Amino acid sequence: MKIEVIHTHDNETWELRHLSMGSHTGTHVDAFSHMHEGAENLDEIPLENFCGEAQLVSINQMWPQKIGLFFMEEVGVEEVNRIVASNPKFIGGNITEELERALLGKKIITYTGLVNLESLPKESNFMFYGFPLKIQSGDGSPVRAIAIVED
Repeated sequence: MKIEVIHTHDNETWELRHLSMGSHTGTHVDAFSHMHEGAENLDEIPLENFCGEAQLVSINQMWPQKIGLFFMEEVGVEEVNRIVASNPKFIGGNITEELERALLGKKIITYTGLVNLESLPKESNFMFYGFPLKIQSGDGSPVRAIAIVED
C-alpha cells in the first residue's frame, strides 16, 4: 500500500492523501469472481451477506450451522465438504488458497488477512461486520472487520 500526502493544512488549509493499493490488501473480503471467471462481483452480492452472527471455531469441534466461521489454525481444502455442510454465511481466518478457491466456487464469501482473532471468545457467538468498499465489478476489497462481543 502506498500513501502519498497531496494537500496539507500548512499549504491548502486542509489535508488530502492519495491511497494506492490492491483490492486484496490487508484484511479483505473476496468476491466469487476473485477466483472464478464470470462469477458474481462484490457489487452483485447483497450487502447483508457481509455481516451476521459468527463464531471462532477449531477444526476439532462441532461447528454451528448457518453462521460465519472463523479459524485461527490453518484450514485446508480437505475440510471443504465439512464446511459446506455447515452452510456458513462466510468463512475467515487462516485458510489456504485451495480452500478459498473451493469455497468461492460454492458461493461462500471468504475473509483473509484478519487480525486479533485470538481476542475473540471461543465457541461463543458474536456479531461480525466486514463490509467491502463500493467497487464496481470488484473482485475483492479491503474491509474494516469488526466483531461485537457481548459480555
